[in-house]
Amino acid sequence: MKDIKQVENKFFIGQSEDKAIAEITFVNYDDNTIIIDHTYVDDQFRGQGIARKLLDKVVDYARNKNKKIIPECSYARKVMINNVEFSDVIAK
Repeated sequence: MKDIKQVENKFFIGQSEDKAIAEITFVNYDDNTIIIDHTYVDDQFRGQGIARKLLDKVVDYARNKNKKIIPECSYARKVMINNVEFSDVIAK
């Protein structure tokens, strides 16, 4: 597995941002909150836990910046709502 890289409001895996095999993006909602709006993993790499690794990176980012997360993306919402370990970062 290649390293996870960050470019602005995106974490991705791949040679470059343009050639990412997986990515998760977020936008600033306000000074204290970000919205995860998109998660993508190329078909041939699905089922390997890559999306979860990317989600964990965004969660670490939010915790380090003392921000809350609104999980708008269906994948992020499903994982975050169903796991108590994320309760500290989900925006109420």
